[in-house]
Formats: sequence, C-alpha cells, structure tokens
Amino acid sequence: MTPSLRGSPTLGGVRSFGFLLSRRWLLFAAAIVVLAWATWWLGQWQFDRLEDRRQSNAVVRANEDKAPAPVADVLAPDREVPDHEEWRVVTATGTYAVDDTVIIRYRTRDGASGVDIVVPLVTAGGTALLVDRGWLPTEASAITDPGEVPAPPGGEVTVTGWVRADGTGSSTEVTDQSARAISSVAIGDALDREVYGGFVELRSEDPEPEQPLTAVELPELDNGPHFFYGLQWWFFGVLAIFGFGYLAYDEWKRGPRGQRTGAQRAEAARRAGPANGQPTTGASSRN
Repeated sequence: MTPSLRGSPTLGGVRSFGFLLSRRWLLFAAAIVVLAWATWWLGQWQFDRLEDRRQSNAVVRANEDKAPAPVADVLAPDREVPDHEEWRVVTATGTYAVDDTVIIRYRTRDGASGVDIVVPLVTAGGTALLVDRGWLPTEASAITDPGEVPAPPGGEVTVTGWVRADGTGSSTEVTDQSARAISSVAIGDALDREVYGGFVELRSEDPEPEQPLTAVELPELDNGPHFFYGLQWWFFGVLAIFGFGYLAYDEWKRGPRGQRTGAQRAEAARRAGPANGQPTTGASSRN
C-alpha cells in the first residue's frame, strides 16, 4: 500500500476507505448515529401524537352525534371520566350554589386575559355538578373575588354541557376559591361537597342568565401539524446520513480537506512568487 498524491491510501491503484477507521471519522459516525436515532424518535413521537389526536377526534365526533344524557348516566362521584365519555353532552337540573363559585385564573383568548367561572349545580340528590359557565375577560389584575362575577340564573336551572375530564398537578390546588385548572377532587375537598367526577363546560342554561359569559371554545377536529412535523424530523435524519456519505465519498475521491487546503495555499504562493519579484527555481539555478 502506498500513499496517493491526494493523501488517501491506495491498494492496487484503488483508493481505500480505511480512513473511516480513524478517530475523527469514528467520532463523526457516532454523532451521525445519535442524530439519526434522535430524529427517528422525534418523528415517531409526532406520528404517535397524530394517532392520539385522530382517536380523540373520533370520540368527539361520536359523542357529538349522541342525544344528551342525564348526568347520572355518565358521571358519578369519586369516579374519573372515561376517555370515551369526554365531550359527551349531558343535562342536569338543580340550583346553583353561588357562594361556592370558584375562579379559574390565567385563561387567555386571542391574547386577552380572562378567567373561567365554575359554579356547583346542586342536584335533587344533593350531589353537585361542577359547571364551567364560561369565560370572563379581565384587566391586568385578575378577578379573585367570586362576588365580582356575573350571577348565574336563580332558582331551579337546567343546564346542558360537554363532559370534561379533571385537570391534574399542582395547578388544580384551590386557594381562596381560586385555582389554575379544574379538578372535581380538589374543588370538592375545598368546598366540602360531594361532587360528580369531572365537570361540564356549559352549552346552555334554562332559564338564561341576565349577563351571559363567553361560551367555551370547542376543540378543532383537524389532524394538526403532526404529520408534517414527523416527516420533517425523518427528513433531517436522512439528510444527516446522506451528508455523512457524501463527505466520506469526497474524502475518498479527493483526499482530506485539510491537505487540499494546504496544497491550494502552497500552489497559490508558488504562482504568486514571480509576481512579487521572487526568483523561480529555474532562475536561481541559472544564476
């Protein structure tokens, strides 16, 4: 084996890929493997989210087509909302416990600050249904006093709403009848009331209130950007592998880039010699 003019070892006149076993190329290959694995994982994660969204959309569409059901047929105290029941439309009749109103903070719409208003509807059996009556815009300082929000209808009220699952985590903690997310468990404990699991987002009230709140925003039933995000991550992985192959071929064909750069500089200096008044090798030998 003899070194080629370009710095790549040859074997029988054919350049070898032995340079790929050098420390520099092995580290480069390891980095590409990690990068390719990461982009594959991120792409698959996006496709998994796409599948979850499709399943969720299917549940919403199926429940939208069902007739409203009595709340006791769908929800129960101390029971989580089943996945297949979320966004089911239910009805309930009772009286609002206005003094137990809970303010849900930090709810924004189109960049505007606001709060959601949750009021327990006490049914004939004594179990309360948490009703998210809607959104109320606020100033920079959010409303924290339940007495500052528009009152619900008085007396016996029939509500229709969409079933929602409880929130989780520290955001559900209730302090001074205020929280950042809705949890029937946390609110029931804070109010010392028996409540149905989950809650409903209000669709209608009968009778109607004097000052209605802004209705809830229903979920968009499209597939979102997950498919194209997944393709982008996989494309980045393929691009990284292709780039590694191209650079390896380039070095196999033309030699290391560092040697090529040094040779180009030396050639440029040689050609610039006569122009700078420096004698060439031939001229020096004649003198």
